[in-house]
Amino acid sequence: MNIGFLGTGLMGAPMAHQLQAAGHQVYAWNRTATKVDSLAATGIKPTATAIDTITAADRLIVLMLTDAAAIQSTLLTAEARAHLSGRTILQMGTIAPQESKAIATAVTAAGGSYLEAPVLGSIPEAKAGKLIVMVGSTPEQFDQWLPILKCFGPDPQLMGPVGAGSGVKLAMNQLIGTLTTAFSMSLGLVEQESIDIEKFMAIVRQSALYAPTFDKKLGRMCDRNFANPNFPTKHLLKDMNLFVQAAESFNAEVAQSVAHMAQKAVEQGLADQDYSAVFAAVNDQ
Repeated sequence: MNIGFLGTGLMGAPMAHQLQAAGHQVYAWNRTATKVDSLAATGIKPTATAIDTITAADRLIVLMLTDAAAIQSTLLTAEARAHLSGRTILQMGTIAPQESKAIATAVTAAGGSYLEAPVLGSIPEAKAGKLIVMVGSTPEQFDQWLPILKCFGPDPQLMGPVGAGSGVKLAMNQLIGTLTTAFSMSLGLVEQESIDIEKFMAIVRQSALYAPTFDKKLGRMCDRNFANPNFPTKHLLKDMNLFVQAAESFNAEVAQSVAHMAQKAVEQGLADQDYSAVFAAVNDQ
């Protein structure tokens, strides 16, 4: 199948590779052309414009774009809408449930179909095809596109209709942000009091409070080394703000606090660094 792929950044590039490796012909576009040109060696065909990608697709266009605004300006222009009839949009980036539903309505009005399948995991999981795939669609769409979804992860989960996949993804990213920020606070106190960090971690690891992400980010925090990110701070900030916006019926002050820490890290010049840079904001480094 000829598949269009819009957005070949940190996660999009290895995901496009997974489709190509599965025997599909991928046509890819990215706003920064160099990020897609480098994929040609694997057989992926770069396109000059997003419209070229859409029209090259037989039936399916995968979106791995930064946010809903990028989707609007790329997929839902008057020119692009004219080519959506008979095609399916598979939206895999992190956006709010309300945004996903609005895009679904626009795609359907243009004669296309839409489902969402945001993913949990990072670059290593994307390269290995071991992402956790959370789908919002009808059961019929899920069954139809399951072979494609399995290119990204072995066990895609149908969470409910459009909006459900996006909601679960935001809920998970809120946990990522809050756990990392909470750990930053505890580690900061341990450092302040000159407590042996390994003794502290030995207790943490034995407790019900332990999360593997603590060890995953411990070295970065101790070394203050946030380079070569799999998930940059600016994306954490975006997702925490999306969570706060989506939390209409309950108090989201904790998420707001995490967003504030991420904003401080961005203001410290750490926007493109690993999201564990919230440690620097929490501890005012």
